[in-house]
Amino acid sequence: MSQPREANSPAADTDAAAELARLRAAIDRVDRALLELLNERAELGRSIGALKERSGMPVYSAARERDVLAGLVGNNRGPFPSAAIEPVFREIIAATRSLERRLRIAFLGPEGTYSHLAARRHFGEAAELVPTTTIGDVFAAVERGHAELGVVPVENTTEGVVTQTLDAFVASDLTICGEALQRISHHLLSRSGRLADVRRVASIGQALAQCRIWLERNLPGVERIETASTAAAARLAAEDAGVAAIGSALAGTAFDLVAIEAAIEDRRDNTTRFLLLSREAPVRSGRDLTSAVFTVSKAQAGALHRLLDPFAQCGVNLTSIQSRPMPGKPFEYLFFLDMEGHRDDPSVARALAEAAATAYSHRVLGSFPRATAAEAPTA
Repeated sequence: MSQPREANSPAADTDAAAELARLRAAIDRVDRALLELLNERAELGRSIGALKERSGMPVYSAARERDVLAGLVGNNRGPFPSAAIEPVFREIIAATRSLERRLRIAFLGPEGTYSHLAARRHFGEAAELVPTTTIGDVFAAVERGHAELGVVPVENTTEGVVTQTLDAFVASDLTICGEALQRISHHLLSRSGRLADVRRVASIGQALAQCRIWLERNLPGVERIETASTAAAARLAAEDAGVAAIGSALAGTAFDLVAIEAAIEDRRDNTTRFLLLSREAPVRSGRDLTSAVFTVSKAQAGALHRLLDPFAQCGVNLTSIQSRPMPGKPFEYLFFLDMEGHRDDPSVARALAEAAATAYSHRVLGSFPRATAAEAPTA
């Protein structure tokens, strides 16, 4: 009767090495099969691109990508982690789409901002990402054809609406073609990575506000500097050893900074919603949101009630109501409404028509596929 081999014996090491070689060879076979399937997918994507070009269809479809990813996650039997499916297949989709045409995506720059992170995550490395200086510049880049699509922040779960984005819609004819959710996790970044070296903290105003409790507890009395973006704060920290920046891990990598502390945001559900801008309206997806803007006469008592009542009467759920001052008209307001459904859905179409009849002016900003909470990875 043979004796069992002792662990770490030469014979056991030989057996382990042989088994490791066998398993690696099996992985190599699977990788080659995956590569063949990726190339088959790419050929199909190229055929779809040619069909879209002949038919005048848009290259990008938010609804199609959302449904593909949701279907893959739903059919995953493991052990491959479901959380990894979305980033892996977004890159596959982006690479395949680049065979049709490399999309240019405008975002609020510079590189390293959360808008950059959201654009890169949503459209993949194969897209050409075009940084702009302001949110208005994102709109202008898409309007003038310098980019096919734009990514702009519209609201945050901690700090609320991004007013610059709402204001930019007033003078724009662009349509909303989709949305993206990005979980925001703020890091405190500096050259040394030591809390004791921090003399000033820099970031965009919203990020400073989202980390208020942590800053008051850990850096009381330290000067706070508001910058144009989290990336601008990271650049400042890279230039001054006494400055710590609040920003993303991407910003830390871009400017060679060390994280003093990760995840210093006050709320763990801190998420920013981004809108995707286009010159072309998307097709109905079956799970959509519609955004519209209205003005009413301040001289009419109950004007706002009459504006909102048709949505209740038609059974249309309003998910957001925001007001903004009307340019050039003191104490008059624009009302931005988000509602469930597509503008072509009978109940939504009827509610919009009845609301428009009571309004001084109105415009539908877009009907677009809804994002899902599962599409909000951590920054």
